[in-house]
Amino acid sequence: MNTLPVSSLSRWLALSASVLLAIVPFAAAADVVARVGGTEVNSDELRAYLDTLGAPERAALAKDPGMLSQLVRAYLARQAVLKEALTKKWDQRPEVKAQLDRAREQAITELYLQSLSKPPDAYPSEAELQAAYDANKKAFEVSKQYRIAQIFVAVAKQADKETEEKGRKKVDEALKKVKQKGADFGAIARSDSDESAAAERGGEIGWLTEAQMVPGIRASVTSLGSGATSEPVRLDDGWHLIKVLETKPTSTRPLAEVRDALLNQLRADRAQANRQAYLTKLLEQNPPAINELALSKLVKK
Repeated sequence: MNTLPVSSLSRWLALSASVLLAIVPFAAAADVVARVGGTEVNSDELRAYLDTLGAPERAALAKDPGMLSQLVRAYLARQAVLKEALTKKWDQRPEVKAQLDRAREQAITELYLQSLSKPPDAYPSEAELQAAYDANKKAFEVSKQYRIAQIFVAVAKQADKETEEKGRKKVDEALKKVKQKGADFGAIARSDSDESAAAERGGEIGWLTEAQMVPGIRASVTSLGSGATSEPVRLDDGWHLIKVLETKPTSTRPLAEVRDALLNQLRADRAQANRQAYLTKLLEQNPPAINELALSKLVKK
């Protein structure tokens, strides 16, 4: 089965650069959509190939149709390699043939198990989805979030006394500016912060949960209300002056937002359960008999 994970595209595109192939216009054969070397590929063949793609690849194509050309080029590269291997009768080598036989057996077994394990198309029903959502609401909980900005004064942990004092003086001066009536924290961050990327955004870091903050910052932020600014916080990299711009309380993502992910998980769980049930029943009907003595000889040095 010719499947190509999207994550492998770069590897195949690199390969295609070293293989003589091109997608070219065809005047005579309208059904032929691509050619690699002397091999022509028609639309039916490519359609069959695309039908083998998994859900992630299909989703990626739906999101970015431009990837289709990349997928076709990667497919053509594989066809070029296949043609060369068959021309050299690579598949007839004893060691290769043995691997192919094992791979074929494994593919047949896996595809057969997948066909037996697949849940009915109607599963899960809307009622089952709702029940699963209600039973697992904790999993869809979004922790309290804080939108924060900072003024950062860089002072290394092992800085000498003079550098440390200069850093402390700079952050204290920034704090005085911030505490003045009508002070613009963003403007002060742009002029005083040593973190250039955030400074350009007025010191804004973005939305963070408690778990995403380092302990020193977390302790200060969680004790502040929206619009409040912390006292200077000393961390290994320097001084941090934190402002909480706004907060979002703990919330639960609605079913509509997690529906697709929940549906896919339920189907995957049911397929796994069906698979295990089938294998258990099969072994009950056909109990395996193992010659432990002969088996032990296989692993003896």
